[in-house]
Amino acid sequence: MSIQNRYEFLYLFDCENGNPNGDPDAGNSPRIDPEDMHGLVSDVALKRRVRNFVQTSFDNKAPNAIFIEHATNLNKPITKAHEETGGRPEGGGNRNQVMNARDWMCKTFFDVRTFGAVMSTGANAGQVRGPVQLSFARSVDPILPLDISITRMAVAEKVSGAKTAADYEKWENEQEEDKLRTMGRKALIPYGLYVAKGFISANLAKGTGFSDDDLKNLWEALQNMYDHDRSASKGMMSCRGLYVFKHVGTDSDQSQRIKQAMLGCAPAHKLLDKGAIVEISKKSVGSPRSFSDYDVTVHEDRLPKGVEMLAL
Repeated sequence: MSIQNRYEFLYLFDCENGNPNGDPDAGNSPRIDPEDMHGLVSDVALKRRVRNFVQTSFDNKAPNAIFIEHATNLNKPITKAHEETGGRPEGGGNRNQVMNARDWMCKTFFDVRTFGAVMSTGANAGQVRGPVQLSFARSVDPILPLDISITRMAVAEKVSGAKTAADYEKWENEQEEDKLRTMGRKALIPYGLYVAKGFISANLAKGTGFSDDDLKNLWEALQNMYDHDRSASKGMMSCRGLYVFKHVGTDSDQSQRIKQAMLGCAPAHKLLDKGAIVEISKKSVGSPRSFSDYDVTVHEDRLPKGVEMLAL
């Protein structure tokens, strides 16, 4: 059974001495808003970590397999969906065949049920609008991208004419020692606390089968995904807060209350705007260098009627 309530959430995470999300158009430097120098992390980067965590947790098996895997051809599972449902793996399926393949994809893949997918790139399995959407995350304060020089103690040069390991060893022996090492660069920020906004639609969940179990897995992924995504380039990244707003309704009539819970009892901006419910303030420090340099205050008394805050 799909979820019966609308949700919004604020997701706080930080990065210490690392690159939380490189910009390929800027030499993989940390993403920034050039007008105010606040840091950005794309929704795609956040979804990738959720996918990776769920894939690790469930061994990439249905019903919690992952459709958008690293270095794969998406047309492979789409074709399999038609094979499993008696459709047209070669393409050109009719409406019923496409819908059957779409339903199989939703039942098999967590990320299709959650984030949606375009599955008309080969054997057509239609398109799915996902009930869970994320915004770009933005840092609370401006960040300072650094470009640090590092020494690389080896080279990775493709030697003309070298075909065997012995050829490369001969080339190494002919070089000066200084030519067998080089300089490199590492992009990072000293520290940044980021806030992302999330939205979950109960109405769209009906179309994908996004369930309470899926919701539980999403919360678990957001809270723990950075502990399973360590790399030298990312530095120290951690979840620092997950504040969930659940619409429950106010009407005394049960059927009307269920409808209110699905449609929502307050606009999202009244829950997610800066300082509306969750207030983040910097302590008396110049440049923040840790989460302890901030105070996070939750004003539950400001919650609109019909909305609850979940303690996760």
